[in-house]
Amino acid sequence: MAERPVPAPSGVRTGEFAAGERITLTDPKGRRHSVVLAVGGQFHTTKGAVAHDELIGGPEGVVLRSVGGTEYLALRPLLNEFTVTMPRGAAVIYPKDAAQILMGADIFPGARVIEAGAGSGALTCNLLRAVGASGRVISYERRDDFAEVARRNVESFFGASHPAWELRVGDLVETLGPEPVDRVVLDMLAPWECIDAIARVLVPGGVICCYLATTTQLARTVETLRVHGGFTEPEASESLVRAWHAEGLAVRPRHDMVGHTGFLVFARWMAPGHTAPARKRRPAPGAYGEDYTGPRAETRQSVGTGPTGADANIPDQDLPAR
Repeated sequence: MAERPVPAPSGVRTGEFAAGERITLTDPKGRRHSVVLAVGGQFHTTKGAVAHDELIGGPEGVVLRSVGGTEYLALRPLLNEFTVTMPRGAAVIYPKDAAQILMGADIFPGARVIEAGAGSGALTCNLLRAVGASGRVISYERRDDFAEVARRNVESFFGASHPAWELRVGDLVETLGPEPVDRVVLDMLAPWECIDAIARVLVPGGVICCYLATTTQLARTVETLRVHGGFTEPEASESLVRAWHAEGLAVRPRHDMVGHTGFLVFARWMAPGHTAPARKRRPAPGAYGEDYTGPRAETRQSVGTGPTGADANIPDQDLPAR
């Protein structure tokens, strides 16, 4: 029987399939099935079973037939495949957003990164691969059950506990240590509650990234970063991925796509005693009107004490130079 490959900090395995490995079987329609190999085990389908023993000890990239004659391609899952098929507790950050986070937050080998919350561990796997064995990822998760799911998934992908990873169960604000960090990624319901705490440990020039599901979260987070004064102007974005069908002369977008999954907000931390230049872009009329109750509500100017007309109720720093 083939021995399980030695774990690598990258999570990449090569060589023969071994019992205990998670692999992907792809059918002729392109449907992927995640399977953990076991001696004597079988993968059952409507077209008959596939015996695990036919794969264990054999090479990757083989095609085998079920009892009913259906062909299946057997490969080890790539990281993007693993994160969408692994067991879940909390919802996962999808590969398209994880890729934007790694690039937008500039996660580099050796980086010291704080992640909160850990969820099911999908982003954790991406961060650990990016920082490598010389870096450090500290993941915070409030819920014990989610933390346990994340731990199992990370260990399943890397083959063992990653040397650069520390998982802390608890509230970020209450349990944040004093260690300086280079990057911070917040995936939580109210990231604005953690801004002051993060500012105490983020090094000058460091990056904060917030993953947000709704526009109300997006607005509150961006305004909180602006009001704080120690961060550069926040940049908000989302990404949409559309696959294409290409067969002969039939070249067109596919009917399905990965649309909105979340918003990303990025900002950088300033050196102590410095504030980013005031924004000069004029906000839309009414952006800070009477109905606005966000973090900048206390900075609104009262009608009659400042600019009038389109400029009324707009903070001074948002007005163009005169």
